[in-house]
Amino acid sequence: MKDLLKVEDLVVKFYTYEGVVEAIDGVTLNLKEGETLGLVGETGCGKSVTSLSILVLVPPPGKIESGKAFFKGENGYFDLLSQNEKSLMKIRGKDIAMIFQEPRAVLNPVYTVEEQISEVFMVHRIKELSERVLNGIEEDLRKGGSLRDPIYRFEKKIYKKILKNPNSLSPKILSKIPIIKRYQRRLKKEARKEVVSVLRIMKIPDPDRVADMYPHELSGGMAQRVVIAMGLGCSPELLVADEPTTNLDVTIQAQILELIRELKEEFKSSVLYITHDLGVIAELCDRVAVMYAGNVVELADVFEIFKDSLHPYTQGLMESIPRPGVEFKSIKGEVPALINPPLGCRFHPRCPKGMEICTRVKPKRTEAKKDHFVMCHLYSGS
Repeated sequence: MKDLLKVEDLVVKFYTYEGVVEAIDGVTLNLKEGETLGLVGETGCGKSVTSLSILVLVPPPGKIESGKAFFKGENGYFDLLSQNEKSLMKIRGKDIAMIFQEPRAVLNPVYTVEEQISEVFMVHRIKELSERVLNGIEEDLRKGGSLRDPIYRFEKKIYKKILKNPNSLSPKILSKIPIIKRYQRRLKKEARKEVVSVLRIMKIPDPDRVADMYPHELSGGMAQRVVIAMGLGCSPELLVADEPTTNLDVTIQAQILELIRELKEEFKSSVLYITHDLGVIAELCDRVAVMYAGNVVELADVFEIFKDSLHPYTQGLMESIPRPGVEFKSIKGEVPALINPPLGCRFHPRCPKGMEICTRVKPKRTEAKKDHFVMCHLYSGS
């Protein structure tokens, strides 16, 4: 399989009053076409910042200092981090979509579900919807003899302009005039059909009724399904899921995970799944990237990670999973403050296998086995 996304030496810093937070320190990873890559690690290790960096959505005072994020487009690979905002707006939601951790923070409380999901269609699928509207108008004109025929011809001209150039200025101006803006009714009707269709795919009961509901009327699981619907509405090539089941109960979590698996197969999307739950990783992912303090310390097949993890941090995570008849072990110490991170390997203050070199030299990314990468002096030959 070819790579869909290649992140190389990503560095992100946050400039705060307390000091410079070195949140991401040279992250390198790849995501293949059609696979689910799990990004796992303790809270504060940089998982969400990595995903936001891919979409160039790092909030102030954060800044992407360096690195590349190559994405496979229609004309080959291009660097997402070097694109201007106008180009990124065309990519976000269409080619790369994101499911955020807290659905109620994403959904606007003053708009209905239909209005919020249809916005995605109106931005990225306006040509497709306009073509359907034009077919409907031409069908009405073929019938003939209606007093509304002059209105139909006028609307036809508007939609032809939209088809020719979705960013045309004249339709936008006409949409502000009270009487004339009625031409949008047909467009909104087509968008609603798509909204109801995608809600039905999300296995939401009575999607017609839910489309007219406001976010406060939805349960937690329902709200998360609506957010997933917004993400998958344009069949993106890459879906970034940032801990989408964290605040849900166990039963709903299982339903959402099964839904993501089914939708991945249906929409043929690749998934970057961010979590701190190794059980979810084992259930859902094909490969795993383990993060610690802004570094991807290990990257391998999910079976390889669970069977023969190499990095001492990954091994510590595995030993901290409760198992019947096995002594529970926790990783000693705490995650370091990234304002003043440890020199060398950032894990060395907590590492049971630490060496003198670990305290002063940052380990290089090494392919210890075939397709099994690790950042540790135990395998770098230092």
